[in-house]
Amino acid sequence: MTTKNNQTNIGRHMRLLLQVTLSSALLLGQFATAQTEEESDHPELVEFPASLDSRLGLLSDEELEFLRTPRNTRSYAEDLDQLVEQIEKRSADEVKAYVEAMMWVRDQRGFQEGQDLDHIPLNTDTPEFNAWKVRRPRSFDPEREPGPISLGRYMRGNGGIPTFAGAPVALTPEDLIAGEVDVAFVGAPLNMGSGWRGAQHGPLALRTMGRMSGNDQYTQVNAGSVLNIVDYGDIAIDNDSTERSMEHVREVVREIVETGAIPFIIGGDHSLEYPNVAALVDVFGVGNLGVIHFDAHYDVGRDRAHLIDHGAPIYRLLNEGLITGADYIQVGLRANSPNESIFRWMREEGFKYHTMAEVEKYGWDYVLERVLAEAKGDGRKLYISFDVDVLDPSYTSATGTPVSGGITPREAIPIVRRLCAESNVVGFDLVEVAPELDPTYVTTLHSAAIAKACLTGVAMRRLELTEPHYLNPVSLDHAQDDYHEENQQ
Repeated sequence: MTTKNNQTNIGRHMRLLLQVTLSSALLLGQFATAQTEEESDHPELVEFPASLDSRLGLLSDEELEFLRTPRNTRSYAEDLDQLVEQIEKRSADEVKAYVEAMMWVRDQRGFQEGQDLDHIPLNTDTPEFNAWKVRRPRSFDPEREPGPISLGRYMRGNGGIPTFAGAPVALTPEDLIAGEVDVAFVGAPLNMGSGWRGAQHGPLALRTMGRMSGNDQYTQVNAGSVLNIVDYGDIAIDNDSTERSMEHVREVVREIVETGAIPFIIGGDHSLEYPNVAALVDVFGVGNLGVIHFDAHYDVGRDRAHLIDHGAPIYRLLNEGLITGADYIQVGLRANSPNESIFRWMREEGFKYHTMAEVEKYGWDYVLERVLAEAKGDGRKLYISFDVDVLDPSYTSATGTPVSGGITPREAIPIVRRLCAESNVVGFDLVEVAPELDPTYVTTLHSAAIAKACLTGVAMRRLELTEPHYLNPVSLDHAQDDYHEENQQ
């Protein structure tokens, strides 16, 4: 009899859920979206007008508190007015069933102890458990002095084995120290944090493309002549476990930073932002690092089941107390989320963000200057995380989550170069290049140009060419300078 009653109640709840779905302003399916609209851990309870007392009279104290909590009803009614409308058109019995149905959905959505898997079991008995990341002992290698190793065959650097920026290779922290390395490129071919496979080939594509080295015509700075640059190889990845891979990425990035070199991490998907930033915080300490996040997406998926995917790296950093919202500057946001309530939450958390709506209203030059001023404002060390989907898909078709209406390479290259020249940049990543999606290689071409822009900027800072928007005079037509001076007068 009890089982039959339970089945009857569940059926009643499910029928009512269908009614709620059809009548509510927002579809019930929004419950399953990646970002919820939770406003805070302790939201203020709403007050209903006295005219609803008769309809709310059958609710228990627990049910009434549930209904008065905005985050519980947001998927059914956007605001208090809409919620009142939903209540007014129901009798007291129907209101009680309505609330029971919402509470049932909430309970079903949460983690079910004893029913849900809270972790993926690992075979800790296998002798191969850590085989994928065990370093080869130096005694297995030919004897050599520590330092970078050239893989080129010819005097002019042609041939040999492709490396990032055509640089020599370093294998150990001792190589970085002995070579007094300024910038260490490292590949992180992780692509389990994204629903789209392909970004694991980004490091190989960028090495093959080249074009990260040589003279920069705008500034006449050749980073390879100013900085000691190496390719630190690829970080080992366990392609069955993003979590284990992130732990090792964090370890390797940290060992680069501890030698004094600047890591340039080439991904891989954007879940890498978590271990990359965490590694720098490990070295420099909490509160000493600012992050500029170039992305079409805000990547603070606060209620995703997995804190390891490419939509939640910032939330995981926040959740672990490694950074705060005030440490973040976001540029290029334009995807469907954030919505209004999430934007309000971001403001409360201190995020500084610059959407494409802001670019549309005020123009890119204005936004660029705001970003630069914020980046340099407090003098902190700066990390740049560049998701190539911040560029418009017409320039970067080879990425897993493209969004129309993005910035152009013409806009991205100068701001990255300026950030790396005019700020104290201690780390950089470029992620989400999935080369198989673009047979024209244009995505990889633009991505290499972005990495080169930062590399050039770091070299400019070393040369003390840090005046705002420095361009070498020989790259400019002096007749144009005279023309502009005459017109200003």
